[in-house]
Amino acid sequence: MITVLVVEAWADSVQQRELELADGATLVDALAAAHLTDNGNTGVWGKQVPLDTVLHHGDRIERYRGLIADPKQARHQRANDQGYRWQGRTRRVARGAGGAGSGRGVER
Repeated sequence: MITVLVVEAWADSVQQRELELADGATLVDALAAAHLTDNGNTGVWGKQVPLDTVLHHGDRIERYRGLIADPKQARHQRANDQGYRWQGRTRRVARGAGGAGSGRGVER
């Protein structure tokens, strides 16, 4: 027998439950034992894995929520809100800064 932990994290709560499964049990077996359906966002120890993955004693099965915002766009918006302007692909300078980062071009 192996013991695994099923974790579901929501915005306002975290649910955890331990399951005892037979040796050689897969992720789909664990979801069935926990009375859960696969939502496509399930993994083991922080990595998404196929449903036929064989589980080991002590594995942590995690169910992930969908993203509510694109991380790249959110970071860009935070930088804009803090007064940065973007130059090129990744370089940014504070608004009102002079010198080489003033946006007047590169002198050679």
